[in-house]
Amino acid sequence: MVNPLNPPGAKRSLIPLGLFVLLFLGSGLYFQAQQIDYAFYQLPGHVAIIPAIMLAIWLHRAPLQQSIDVLIKGAGNQNIITMCLIYLLAGAFASVATATGGVDAAVNAGLSVVPAEWLLPGLFIIAALISTAMGTSMGTIGALAPIAAGLATQANLDNALVAGVLLSGAMFGDNLSIISDTTIASTRTQGARMADKFKENIKIALPAAVLTLLLYTLLTRTTAPISATDFNWTGVLPYATILVLAVLGLNVFVVLVLGIILAAVQGSIFADYQLAGLGKDIATGFASVQEIFLLAMLVSGLSEFIKQQGGLSWISAKIQYITGKLKLAGSKAQQLAIAALAFSSNLCIANNTVAIVLTGDVAKNLAQQHHIPPRRSASLLDIFACISQGLVPYGAQALLLGASFGISPWQVVTHSYYCLILLLVASSIILIRKTDHVAGEVG
Repeated sequence: MVNPLNPPGAKRSLIPLGLFVLLFLGSGLYFQAQQIDYAFYQLPGHVAIIPAIMLAIWLHRAPLQQSIDVLIKGAGNQNIITMCLIYLLAGAFASVATATGGVDAAVNAGLSVVPAEWLLPGLFIIAALISTAMGTSMGTIGALAPIAAGLATQANLDNALVAGVLLSGAMFGDNLSIISDTTIASTRTQGARMADKFKENIKIALPAAVLTLLLYTLLTRTTAPISATDFNWTGVLPYATILVLAVLGLNVFVVLVLGIILAAVQGSIFADYQLAGLGKDIATGFASVQEIFLLAMLVSGLSEFIKQQGGLSWISAKIQYITGKLKLAGSKAQQLAIAALAFSSNLCIANNTVAIVLTGDVAKNLAQQHHIPPRRSASLLDIFACISQGLVPYGAQALLLGASFGISPWQVVTHSYYCLILLLVASSIILIRKTDHVAGEVG
């Protein structure tokens, strides 16, 4: 008799996924050993996955057209296409807001109100606010790193400590922002509303951020003056508007379109922005998300092979077997399993969005079977993938900060205190809070 939890070919269907991880991780380790900058991005993920898809088609042992249909079915999944369209709009908003001076305005607005004795917690807050508004940790780091490196020299602070502060703040916003890749991926794969996920997330992220701020306050030892260049407060308006509208529950497509329009209008009125260049800036934003757009579709296509051949059911059964041995009440063991899935997957991939897409179906199965609300499974996926991303020295964030401050990426992640504190806070909350069963949260 065939075991429904271990159908024939279930384990074999996971081999292509293993090949993808091996190619991506192995090439990164090789290039890192060769001391090549951005080692883990020399073989882009959307290229590394192609051999894995070819292997999946071969292992499918079906007519070629039938296998291609499986790939297309996965890549064309409604949630994935929706997610990709949101990526395009989020990229366009970020591009237009940057071109109209929004990023510079947000950075200097923060620096203008930070006293010298609050430099470290001030930088954390600035990075957190900007990354929450922009929805990208890399964009935040790219904007702030040159300024922060100069401030570190001016205030005679440890470069690794300042870099860790930026990484911490950037990962706070990457995890919490409603236009972040990770939020989009986690809510779409779990069927949760963005506003619900935000409210669930902030219950965990905010206490961790407060503890991090207290730590950085104790570590600040400087009275050097901080200078901010001239800026216009109207540049902050588009970011603030989309954050408020999204939290209020307005459709994310409408929010992002309004954000693009508002950024362009305020730029044309207050920042000498030429509306004639709006189309080009939107196209630049579309191009900036090309890699994650393609990778999300290809990963979903690969996942469809795994799903049809029982690989995801096999993983789910194994996880339930392991977590079932934990003597925990309610759904706590399954929540820890979802967290561990996201965390460990990202250790291999070093891309928190891809880790969420890879583990989304398994996490959703666990959540549905144990009546975990979609908002919570989405929050857990996002939180633990971002924690892992903030702690891997071969992640893009640590590599960029290392290059910007002239230090090793390892020094950067060893000062990523927010991610460490968030790991402790999130794990503790899973264990101590009462479980609740909520249904009907389709986003």
